[in-house]
Amino acid sequence: QVQLVESGGGLVQPGGSLRLSCAASGGIDSILRMGWYRQAPGKGRELVALVWNRGSTNYADSVKGRFTISRDNAKNSVDLQMNSLKPEDTAVYYCYSLAAHGSVTWGQGTQVTISS
Repeated sequence: QVQLVESGGGLVQPGGSLRLSCAASGGIDSILRMGWYRQAPGKGRELVALVWNRGSTNYADSVKGRFTISRDNAKNSVDLQMNSLKPEDTAVYYCYSLAAHGSVTWGQGTQVTISS
């Protein structure tokens, strides 16, 4: 069974950068894709970015050109580099994984706050 642990959230001013990291353990050989979702106060959880185990990526339109997702298969981790951050990027960010047999795993979430 996959476990995910996130790190790297925090408070940053508009225009700043943050890097989120997610470390996977347990059942990692079964992972098809990993990624990040976010949930802002009063809103539903939405996709931010995904990376497949062969390296292809998908991004939400709202973060294209600003965020970059990367996966290190040797370290069993996925990172999200977030640049040019905006107040509307404020949310709890959740790491996500999908296993080949269909099992979805979520991390505990990390708060990202963009404010001056």
